Amino acid sequence: MPRTEHLQIAGVPMRAELTPGGPVGVLALHASNEGGTAELARIVAESTGATCLVFTQPGTSPVHVPSPEMAVAHCAALREFLARVEITVSLHGHLRRTAPRSLFLGGANRQAAHRLATGLGVLRPEFDPVTDLDAIPRALRGLHPRNPVNLARDGGVQVELPLAARTVTPHDQDTPDTPPAAVADALVTGVRLLTGRALTPPRR
Repeated sequence: MPRTEHLQIAGVPMRAELTPGGPVGVLALHASNEGGTAELARIVAESTGATCLVFTQPGTSPVHVPSPEMAVAHCAALREFLARVEITVSLHGHLRRTAPRSLFLGGANRQAAHRLATGLGVLRPEFDPVTDLDAIPRALRGLHPRNPVNLARDGGVQVELPLAARTVTPHDQDTPDTPPAAVADALVTGVRLLTGRALTPPRR
């Protein structure tokens, strides 16, 4: 069953929802800012048995706290998440006008990124998984050592999804985000490829 923690990070009120599961972790750090990421994280975790951690903010004007600043020691939910998981898939949203169909796969574990891209490859030609770090905008690469995606034992993969890959509904207070079923299914396939497989951890 999900467990909820209320806390502040960088002075911003947060709600952390942890659903314990297996050694693959699915993370949504900016669910209030990046519509559809929380819903995708929950769908993927439920379908694969992964551990899930979702951060949301109360109110109508969410603040974007940079990912490295989310790695705070006083968050019990994050501590338990990292104690449980061996590798993390962190779901984010991007709005790059020049890349409206690109799924950017960053994070420190490049072997895992390529394996996850195998599952996402079924989305072509509508969406294009990108694993080449030189082709990923620097701000979306997810390589900072304090980014929570990289703090698990084997590091992880930061998945940056364009709006069309995150929701098929307009985002407002009365309409929940509904992720495209094909994207959810592809993420489930990709995460299953990470389950129970030996992966080379990133260099520390």
